[in-house]
Amino acid sequence: MMGAVFLTISIVGEVIATSFLRASQGFTQPLPTAVVVIGYGITFYFFSLALQTIPVGVAYAIWSGVGIVLVSIIAFLVYRQSLDAPALIGMGLILAGVLVINLFSQSAMH
Repeated sequence: MMGAVFLTISIVGEVIATSFLRASQGFTQPLPTAVVVIGYGITFYFFSLALQTIPVGVAYAIWSGVGIVLVSIIAFLVYRQSLDAPALIGMGLILAGVLVINLFSQSAMH
């Protein structure tokens, strides 16, 4: 159970850090840069804790898949970046893959 909590914290940290990369303007803006550095520090620390109970391949698939979808949604809402039909379909397939892993895989978080 704690593995899932650690993985969730890791995903949230990654999404926040990645979302602030653009605002950091090449690491020239101090506050957004600090958010990026701290966010990635949190991300990798909690990801390493999650790996104590979750297989690395499963954890990485979930981490990257959920991260891609959440960052894309934030980019759409905050930066007004467009998502066309193929992008939406692809993200739907990524989410479907994460669901299949979590619902049906014997390797996931056991």
